[in-house]
Amino acid sequence: MPRTTTKFGELDGKSVALHTLENANGMRVKLSDYGAGITSISVPDGKGGRAELITGFDSLDGYFGEAYRANAPYFGGTIGRYASRIKDGKFSIGGESYTLAVNDGSNHLHGGIQAFDKRVWQSEGVGENSIKFTLHSPDGEEGYPGNLDVSITYRLTEDNALEMHFAGTTDKATPLSMTNHAYFNLSGFTETIHGHTARIDAAEFLTPDETNIPVGERTAVAGTAADLRKATKLADALEHFPTGFEHFYAFAPPTTSAPAAAPLREVAEFTHPASGRKLAVLTTEPGALFYTGYFTSDELKRENGDQFGRYRAFCFESSRYPNGPNLPGVTDAVLRPGESYSATTIYQFTF
Repeated sequence: MPRTTTKFGELDGKSVALHTLENANGMRVKLSDYGAGITSISVPDGKGGRAELITGFDSLDGYFGEAYRANAPYFGGTIGRYASRIKDGKFSIGGESYTLAVNDGSNHLHGGIQAFDKRVWQSEGVGENSIKFTLHSPDGEEGYPGNLDVSITYRLTEDNALEMHFAGTTDKATPLSMTNHAYFNLSGFTETIHGHTARIDAAEFLTPDETNIPVGERTAVAGTAADLRKATKLADALEHFPTGFEHFYAFAPPTTSAPAAAPLREVAEFTHPASGRKLAVLTTEPGALFYTGYFTSDELKRENGDQFGRYRAFCFESSRYPNGPNLPGVTDAVLRPGESYSATTIYQFTF
């Protein structure tokens, strides 16, 4: 099916486009210039209709509604410069100290106040079912050093995979860790995520401090409710966590070389047994944050009535390590001049 582009809304007097990709199986993905974000992933429901599988809105106005702005859930956005938290908004590179914008208590979260998910990106088609978004982030933006140029290329395949390829270059050493912040509900939002099963191929997660930031320790999952190496019903696992999952699972040790792509491998699978829908996640990244949406506002819903909110969808955000610039032995959290940032994550659907 050919890629189509329509108007999504206006921001600061400029038109913002929405791009639709669709394959022969009827899987449909919608992508916005605003935040280079995924606004919709839908599939045929077997009854003549469609099942929506992620949170989002059908117009740009939804991302500026009072309830959304107050809750700041980052629905489907491209996150950067640095995914997750950096402790106290501070880090040092080569003996030089930097202070970032603080937007999560005393910490820096998801790139700051006016981060990548809140910018309008440039877009261009690069194939019938592929589109590339590019963005320039100037030196000093949100406190980060270096003029940074980044891109994300989305491609929808005929075997129902949404591929995401991230790239970046800089003229000065800077932290860089990009991800997508889609929230999934494979039931089509007919129920909460409690009926889903989750399998995450990780033996450890990064141990958070009192402000929910890793500072260097790891926790083995063996013998704990956080062990999801075998498919586990989320209703059973969630009984053990008062505010659900917000665990950064480590798939492999951090690299000790330039932040280039590692081998692509499957790291997780989520299933909704009642519908038969599955989501497998493949990535080159060293870990991912599994978040089950405890703090998502129940006031949020799509224009068609799909209800969002607590435990109504989950995230699986593959990235470099949270607080990576401050963690001992982690070198792939910083991109340097002459290096190329590269990361790939694939959402593979079965329906």
